Amino acid sequence: MSVLRISHPLQIHHHHHHQQQQQQHKPINKNPSNQKPTSDSRSWLEQLRSHTRSSNFHEAISVYIDMTTAGHQPDNFAFPAVLKAATEIHDLKLGKQIHGGVIKLGYDASSVTVANTVLNLYGKCGEFNDVVKVFDKMSERDRVSWNTLITSLCRLEEWELALDVFRQMQFHDGIEPNSFTLVSMCVACSKLEALMLGKQVHAYSLRIGDNMSFTNNSLMSMYAKLGRINDSISIFDFFATKNMVSWNTMISSLSQRDSFEEAMRVFRLMILQGMKPDGVTISSVLPACSHLELLDHGKEIHAYVLRNTNLIDNSYVCSALVDMYCNCRRVTSGRRVFDDLVNTSLANWNAMLAGYTQNGFYDEALVLFLEMMEFSGLFPNPTTMASVFPASAHCEAFHDKEGLHGYVLKMGFAKDGYVQNALVDLYSRMGKVDISRNIFDSLEIKDTVSWNTMITGYVVCGCHEHALDLLHKMTQGDETNVENECNGTRKPNSITLMTVLPGCAALAALAKGKEIHAYAIRNMLASDVAVGSALADMYAKCGCLSLARNVFDGMSVRNVITWNVMFMAYGMHGKGDLALSLFKNMVDEVKPNEVTFISLFAACSHSGMVKEGQNLFRRMKDEFGVDPTEDHYGCVVDLLGRAGQLTEAHELIINMPSGLNKVGAWSSLLGACWIHQNVELGEIAAHHLLELEPDVASHYVLLSNIYSSAGLWEKATEVRKNMIRNGVKKEPGCSWIEFDDEVHKFVSGDFSHPQSEQLHGFLETLSERLKHEGYVPDTSCVLHNVNEEEKETLLCGHSERLAIAFGLLNLPPSVPIRVSKNLRVCNDCHSATKFISKVVDREIIVRDVRRFHYFKDGKCSCGDYW
Repeated sequence: MSVLRISHPLQIHHHHHHQQQQQQHKPINKNPSNQKPTSDSRSWLEQLRSHTRSSNFHEAISVYIDMTTAGHQPDNFAFPAVLKAATEIHDLKLGKQIHGGVIKLGYDASSVTVANTVLNLYGKCGEFNDVVKVFDKMSERDRVSWNTLITSLCRLEEWELALDVFRQMQFHDGIEPNSFTLVSMCVACSKLEALMLGKQVHAYSLRIGDNMSFTNNSLMSMYAKLGRINDSISIFDFFATKNMVSWNTMISSLSQRDSFEEAMRVFRLMILQGMKPDGVTISSVLPACSHLELLDHGKEIHAYVLRNTNLIDNSYVCSALVDMYCNCRRVTSGRRVFDDLVNTSLANWNAMLAGYTQNGFYDEALVLFLEMMEFSGLFPNPTTMASVFPASAHCEAFHDKEGLHGYVLKMGFAKDGYVQNALVDLYSRMGKVDISRNIFDSLEIKDTVSWNTMITGYVVCGCHEHALDLLHKMTQGDETNVENECNGTRKPNSITLMTVLPGCAALAALAKGKEIHAYAIRNMLASDVAVGSALADMYAKCGCLSLARNVFDGMSVRNVITWNVMFMAYGMHGKGDLALSLFKNMVDEVKPNEVTFISLFAACSHSGMVKEGQNLFRRMKDEFGVDPTEDHYGCVVDLLGRAGQLTEAHELIINMPSGLNKVGAWSSLLGACWIHQNVELGEIAAHHLLELEPDVASHYVLLSNIYSSAGLWEKATEVRKNMIRNGVKKEPGCSWIEFDDEVHKFVSGDFSHPQSEQLHGFLETLSERLKHEGYVPDTSCVLHNVNEEEKETLLCGHSERLAIAFGLLNLPPSVPIRVSKNLRVCNDCHSATKFISKVVDREIIVRDVRRFHYFKDGKCSCGDYW
C-alpha cells in the first residue's frame, strides 16, 4: 500500500513511512472494533443511524451528544452516521470535533469506512489542503476513498488534479474505477474541454462493460458540453436502461445546443414511453417551445403543470413558463403566471423583467424592477440589470440612466460580462457611443456578444463606417488587444451579420457586403432566415436587384420579413408591378402583416401605380385582416401626392379615423407640395407639423424650400430664422461611395476630403461640357438669395456630385459608379447626372433616401417620376 501526498505535483510515498507515523500516535484502544457494544450502546447506535437514514441530521447529532455525555464511546458504526449528519448540514466546526474523537479512538487507522466518511466531510465542507491531508494520512484506501477524493477535487474545480488522481488510482494502488469514478471523470473532461480524454473515459467504460444508467447519462452530458451532440444522441439511442435522468439529460442538452426541434422529438418520445415529466423535464422543454414559438404546445405543458401541484411551486418551471409566454409575445399571460406565484424567487423576477424588455414593454419593466426593490426583499443580480439597462435606454420618461451605472458599480457588478455589454448598449442608445467604445475597449474578455453589442451601437448611432471597421477587427484580430481577448470567443455569428449588413446597405458598400456573404456561406450561416433577409436587403440597397432576388429565391425558409424585404426592394427600384406580382405568391405561403402593405404602397407610389395602390388599400382589411394604421394612411397620401393629386391627398388626411396620429400623413403631403410647388397646401401641412413636431428639421426645410422655389425669399428666410430660434439643426447632405475596400464620405460644401480640390476643379470643367450638350443648371434648387453664378458654384458642391466625380476619377471605366445619399436627390443633380452618364458614357447608380436612380445614356430609370 502506498500513501498519496498531494502537493503540486502529486507525489506517491511508500506506506512504511506512514506506518512509522502510526506508531507515534497509537490509539487508546489498539483494536477498538473488537469492543463488544452493550445493549445500551446498541440502542444509542440504532437511534443515531435511524435519524441519519431519515435525513433528520440535527436529531442524529443530538443523539450522538447525549450518547457520549452518557459515557458511551462511539464506534466504527456510530462515527460514519454522525459524520454524515455533520456533512449534510455543512457544519465543518462540529465535523472537526468529531474527527478529533475519531483520531483519539484510533478509528482513522483501523476503519477505512470511518476514514472515508472523514474524507467526505472535508471534501464537501472543507478546503483543498484539508482534503489532501486526510487522504494522505489514510493507512488503507479502497475504491470509495479514491472516488471520494476525485469527487472532492471536482467540487473544488481542481479538474486536472482529479484526472491525475484517476490515473494514479489504477497505476499505483491497482484499484479499478467504477461508475462513480467515471461520472466524475466525465465532468472533469467537459470542464477542461478535453474531448480526447473524454473519449478515453468512454472507451474504458465500454471495455469494462459498464452500462449503468448514470454512467451513460454523464457521458451524454459530457459529449453535449463538448459540442458533440450527435455522440450524445447515439449513446441515448443505444442504451436500454434509460431513467428519468437520461431523458432529462438528453432534452436539456438538445435545448442548450439550440436543437429545439430534436428536443421536442425526444420529449414526445418520452411521453409515448410512459415516462411522467418532472420539473427538470418541463424547465428543459419549455425553452424549445419558446424558441420555436409553439404556443399551443406550451399551453398544453402549462395545463399539465397546473394538474400536478408539486410542479407549480417549482421556481424553474415557473420561470420557464413566463419565458415561454413572453417569447411567444403573450406577455399578459406571462405576467399572469408570475402574479400567481406564492413565493417569487429572483429567477422569476428576472424572467418577467426579461420578458417585458424583449417585447418592448420598457415602462412596465422599470415599474416591475422598482416593485422588486421595494417589496420583494431581494437584491438584483447581474442578470436583473442586463434587462433593466435596455429598458432604461428605451424609456424616454426615465432620465437617470447614468445613475444606473453608478448603482451597478456600488453593487460590485462592474466586471460582470452581462452588465458590461448592457452598459455598452445603454450609452450607444443615449448617443454617447464614445463612452460605449471606452467600456468595450476596457473589457478584459471580449466574446461574440461584446463585439455584436458594440457593432450594434455604431449602427444605432449611424456610424456605419465604424461598424464595418470593427467587424474587420473582429474577423482579422486586433494586435493591440490580443492578450486581453485570448480568453474570449470572437467569431462572428448570425447576429453579427444581420447587424452589420444594414451598414453595408446604408453606405452602398457592395464589396464589403459580398465579403460578408462569402463568410456566411463558408460558415453555414447563409441559410439562417434573418441573415438571408439581411443579405437580400443589402443587395437591393446596393443597387443589385437581381442578386437580391437570387438570395430570396435560394432561401429554403422565408418569413414575412423576407417577403417584405423584396417588396421594399422592388419599390426602391421603381418596379411596383413586380412587387404586386410577388405579393400574389406570398399569400399562399405567409400571412402579410402591416409592414407588407407599407412596402407595397411605397412600391406603387414610386411606380405611379395610383389605382393599384388605392385598390390594395381598400382590400387590406377585408381580405387580409390588417387594419389600416396611420403609417398606411401616410403611404397612400404619398401615393396620391407624388402623382399630383394633392387635393385628394388632403381630403384623405381630413377623413382619417380619429385617434390616429396624422404626422406621417401631413409629412407626406408637405413633401408632395414641394415636388409640385403648391404653396397653399404646403403651408397648411407645415402648420400642422410644426404644432405636432416643432423639433423636426425637415418640416422647416421643406417649407423653406417651397417658399424659395416660388421666389418668396422673405418667407423662406423667416422660416429658417424660426428654425434657428428653436434650436433645430438641419441634417447636412451626405453621400458615400466605395473604393478600394474603403467607404469615402462627402458632405455638401465640404473640402475635408484629400481630393477635394481636384474634385471641384474636375466638376467645373465637366459642367462646361454638360452645358455644350444642353444642360441648363436649375438654380431654383439653391435655397439662398445669391446671384446665378454663385448658385451654379453651390450646385457643383452638392455631395452626390462630389461622390460621382470621385468615382469618375478613381474607378476603372468599366465599373458602374454606385453612390448612396442620405437625402432626396435635388432636381438639378438629377438632371446633371443624366447628362454626365451620356457625356462620359458611364452607368451611374444613385440611391437617395427614397429610391434608386439608374442613369445611363442620358436617361434615368425613374422616368423623372420621383
